[in-house]
Amino acid sequence: MSGANSFASPYGLHHNAVVDSIGALPDVLSAMPVAEELAARFATAGHQLYLVGGSVRDALLGRSGTDLDFATDAVPSRVLELIRGWADGIWETGIAFGTIGLAKRGTTLEVTTFRADSYDRVTRNPEVTFGDSIEADLLRRDFTVNAMAVDLIQQRFLDPYGGADDLAAAILDTPATPQESFADDPLRMLRAARFASQLGFVPAPRVVEAMTAMAGELARITAERVQTEVSKLLLGMQPRSGVELLVDTGLAEIVLPEVPALRLEIDEHHQHKDVYQHSLVVLEQAIALEEDGPDLVLRLAALLHDVGKPATRRFESGGGVSFHHHEAVGAKMVRKRLRELRYSKEIVSDVAQLVFLHLRFHGYGRGEWTDSAVRRYVTDAGPLLTRLHKLVRADCTTRNRRRAQNLQRTYDELEERIARLAAEEDLARVRPDLNGNEIMTLLGLPPGPLVGKAWRHLKDLRLDRGPLSREDAVAELIRWAREQGVDVG
Repeated sequence: MSGANSFASPYGLHHNAVVDSIGALPDVLSAMPVAEELAARFATAGHQLYLVGGSVRDALLGRSGTDLDFATDAVPSRVLELIRGWADGIWETGIAFGTIGLAKRGTTLEVTTFRADSYDRVTRNPEVTFGDSIEADLLRRDFTVNAMAVDLIQQRFLDPYGGADDLAAAILDTPATPQESFADDPLRMLRAARFASQLGFVPAPRVVEAMTAMAGELARITAERVQTEVSKLLLGMQPRSGVELLVDTGLAEIVLPEVPALRLEIDEHHQHKDVYQHSLVVLEQAIALEEDGPDLVLRLAALLHDVGKPATRRFESGGGVSFHHHEAVGAKMVRKRLRELRYSKEIVSDVAQLVFLHLRFHGYGRGEWTDSAVRRYVTDAGPLLTRLHKLVRADCTTRNRRRAQNLQRTYDELEERIARLAAEEDLARVRPDLNGNEIMTLLGLPPGPLVGKAWRHLKDLRLDRGPLSREDAVAELIRWAREQGVDVG
C-alpha cells in the first residue's frame, strides 16, 4: 500500500495506523472465536471463507459489533450442511440470493456464496449468479471501504481495490465505476450520504458527479428502503453532512424535496443566510441537547420544522417578510412526506405535532401567559413535552447574543412554571373533575357523543381554571347542559 500519513479519519486513523490495524487483524480475529470456529469447519471441508464488507471496515476502525459477514465459494446447500449441528439457529430467508443466516453464542453471522450478479437496471432486481473468486465478489460491492476481505483460513488481508487507502483518507469511492455501481443499485447513492453522516467520510469527486447525474434513478427504489437509509443517515454522528450531500447532488429532490425548497427563503429574523441553513443549525443544536442517544423523532422535527415557510411566505408592504401559520402548513406537509416514506403512524404523528407546536412558545412574550395557557401548552404537547423543550431551544439560532440569552432565559422561566404547576396539579394527567360515568349519572344520559362533549367542556374548564371542587364542577356541568338544551330537572 502507498500513501502519506497526512490523512485522518474521524476515528483518528492515519494511513500508518491503518497499516498497523491490518497487522493487528489476527489479534482482532482471535477475539472472534465464533469466526475462527466457522473457518475451521469450512477449511476441513475444503472450502474458502472470508470475513468481508463492513465487518472488516469496522475491525480496522476499532469498532466492534455482534454481526459478522462472510463470503465463501461453498454454495448455499453446502453451507447449510457445514453449519447444521453447530449453529444455535439458522434462517434461510436470503437463500435465493445465496445468503444463509445463523446465530452462535449471541453473534449473528451471514454467509454468502461468492456473487457475480447482473442487474436488469429497471427494477434493480439482480439475476443471481454465483461467482468463483473473492476478487470478483468484492468488485460488485458498493464502496472500496466495504470491498476488503480477510482470508480466515490463510490469515491473509485482501484489498484489491484500495479500500485501506480510502479508509485512511476517509474517502468514499467505488470498486467499479460509480456509474456501474449506482446503475446496479441506485440505493447506493443514499448509502454514500449515510456513510458521510455515520463515518464522516467524503465522497470522491467522481462519486459526487455520478450521484448528481443519476439522482433520478433513485425513483426505482421502494419507499421502505429509502426510509431505512434516511433514518440511518439522520441517526449518524454528522447528519448535517449527509443532508447537505443529498441536497447538493439533487437526491433530496427525490427523497425529501421539502428540504432543498428551503434554500434562499429568508427567515423572519432576517439574520440567517436562509431557512435551509437555519434548519441545519437547528438540527445540530437539537442533537447537542440529546441526553439518551440519537432521537429520530427529534432530529426529523428539527430538520423539517420550517418546511411550511416557502408556501406561506408573504412580502409585506414595509419591506419585511412573513410566514404566517407556517407551523400548521408545515405539520400537514410533514405528515404527507413521512407517510409517503412509510414511517410508522407514531413517528408521523409525533414529528408533525412537534412541527405544529414549535412556534407556540413565541407567544409567551415576557411571561404574559396565564396558568391556563401554560396548562394547554403542556397538555397539547403531552408525552412530547421534553422533545418540544429541546426543539424550541434548538430553534434559537440568532447571532445576537443578548437576544439569544433572553430567549433562553424566558424559556427557562416557562419550564420553571411548568414544573411548579405540574407539582401542584399533576399536569401529566389532566382530566376533568368529573369522569364519564359521573357525567351520565348527573345528566341522566346514556353513552354517546353528548357525554363526550360534556367531558371536553369540563376538561377545558380544568385547563382554564385549574382543579375545581366537586360542587363547582357539578354546577358548571349543569349550567353547560342547560345551555345545550339537556333536560336536567
